[in-house]
Formats: sequence, structure tokens, C-alpha cells
Amino acid sequence: MNFRKGQRREDPEINLIPFIDVLLVILIFLMVSTTYSKFTELQITLPTADAQKATDKPFELNVTVDAKGNYTINGEPVSFRDVNGFAQAMREAASKGGDAGKSPVVIVNADQFAMHQMVINVMEAARIAGYEKLTFAAQTGGTK
Repeated sequence: MNFRKGQRREDPEINLIPFIDVLLVILIFLMVSTTYSKFTELQITLPTADAQKATDKPFELNVTVDAKGNYTINGEPVSFRDVNGFAQAMREAASKGGDAGKSPVVIVNADQFAMHQMVINVMEAARIAGYEKLTFAAQTGGTK
């Protein structure tokens, strides 16, 4: 038997307004009860740099080697007989232009077509002369 023939059945409805109200109350409670002053608990001592700029430029000994086998020291042509003779020429050039107590920085400028052995000769002469600081000058790409 169906007694509800004349009555219409209503669809269930979910009301979200009370749910949103409860979430807002919880959010307000969390915002009020949270303390933001606890960042000072971590003590960090950061390092500081106390370095000063270099006041004097180190004495440089510029040695150039070209593709034809010519050597120059600080722009003055030097004839290469052997490695020991070139080391002596490097010592003489260093005594002319720099401090007697300081070891110069040897900068090797080699042509791209210079033989590898020529650069090795300069490195060996610097070792014999007692110069420990040696660097190579390089040209950046894109320039011709």
C-alpha cells in the first residue's frame, strides 16, 4: 500500500554555510594562538670578510714566443741558445725591473702557431731561475 501518493518527495540538500563558519572559527583560533616571535631562538653568527685589496701589483715578467721562434722578455728581444742561457736572461730582466727580494710572476704569451717545445723551454727556464709563479696569457675567442 502506498499512502504517500499525493505527497512529493524532497531531495536532500547539503548546507555548507555552517561548515564554513566552523572552519573560519578554527582559522581565527590558530592565528591568535600562534606566536611569531620564536625566530630569535636560533643564534647564527655569520662570517665577515676583513680582507683588504691588494695595494701593490706584483712584479711581472712577460715572456712572449712567436711562431717564428723569437723570444722576448718584457718587450726586449732575447736570443735563445739553451734553457740555462734563457734562465740567466730572465734573472737579468727581473733584476732590472723589480724588487730584488720578490720573485716575479712569469707570464707566458705564446702565439697559437708557436711550437709546444718553445713554451716548455720557457717553463723550464723559469724553473731553473727559481721562479715558482707562472701563468699563461690567453686571448678570448671571436677576435681575429
